[in-house]
Amino acid sequence: MLSIASIMLNDHDLTALLEAMLVRELGGRYDWDNRERFGGRLIRPVIVLSESGAHLGRWDSATRTLEISRALAFDRPWLEVTSVLEHEMAHQFVDEVLRVRGETAHGETFRRVCAERGIDHRAAGAPTAASAAEGADTDRVIDRIRKLLALAGSPNQHEAEIAMRKAHELMLRHNIEVAAARAERSYEVRHLGDPTRRGTRVESEIAALLSELFFVKVIRVPVYVPRTGKSGLVYEIAGTHANVEMASHVWAFLLATAERLWAENRHDARVRSGRDRLVYQSGVIGGFRDKLLAERTGLKQTGLVWLGDRDLDRFYRARHPHMTTRRHHVRINGAHAAGREAGRTVVLHKPVERGGSAASGPRLLRG
Repeated sequence: MLSIASIMLNDHDLTALLEAMLVRELGGRYDWDNRERFGGRLIRPVIVLSESGAHLGRWDSATRTLEISRALAFDRPWLEVTSVLEHEMAHQFVDEVLRVRGETAHGETFRRVCAERGIDHRAAGAPTAASAAEGADTDRVIDRIRKLLALAGSPNQHEAEIAMRKAHELMLRHNIEVAAARAERSYEVRHLGDPTRRGTRVESEIAALLSELFFVKVIRVPVYVPRTGKSGLVYEIAGTHANVEMASHVWAFLLATAERLWAENRHDARVRSGRDRLVYQSGVIGGFRDKLLAERTGLKQTGLVWLGDRDLDRFYRARHPHMTTRRHHVRINGAHAAGREAGRTVVLHKPVERGGSAASGPRLLRG
């Protein structure tokens, strides 16, 4: 098969080729969603790229056309593109399979179809749905955690450790209380990682840490990069807005911290060569995990025990009906031990960037 890099094209021809590849990719994604989320009950319509600035996506029943904004597809993350595609497929399902005609475009039936399949029912790009009340509560939690993490940046090691432990306790207590209240919650997803480069074992171990200790579900998913015509892999995290915000912060913090500690300690006698870099950094993540698990054990004695979030489990399974689990083995040597030792001293800090619960940008999907 020819790749873009193997042929000479002018700008016009390159654009046409990339658009053709994009439409083919959207068709493949449509088929996957139809099979996995809709039981194969949809009949594929004509999928076209739209120039309209009035909407990001649109299902046209009369012409059996599913439109995706060209600007959205080329300028926004693939997660937002596929969210719009799924949204419009839900409209098609209500229209052609359920044949519901008497409701508004985003009425009760449409919302139920989306909820059963882990699809964003709102008229906005990325799959997230927080009510105003829930969003206000979420922002308050994030503000409190942000302040504690700012204190955790103190040069006084004792003060920093106390602040991090309090932030950890606050996260745990908040999630336990919300789960116990059995209140209706909404969840969002976010992608972490760079699809244009190969992932590392360090990233996979951070992802596992987030799933274990930061109240989110994590899975590695394929994404498409329309501007290059290539595919890659990223991590998708799912959870409440506050937990997704926190997990995203921890992801970036640990990647930067592992790199910093490697630069500071690569001349440790236990490090044999530069090839030990990922082994050392893997140890850093393991050491930080040891530290958090010790704190979690201590918090159990105060009655704070996390039993999980069944609603999030359902949301996650709806988004990913068929999942496979893979295991990888970590090489343990002197470099890994050195990294683990350094990881046990890491203090999670730096403020979480402020971000409201409402989605940014106009709500431009059309039924």
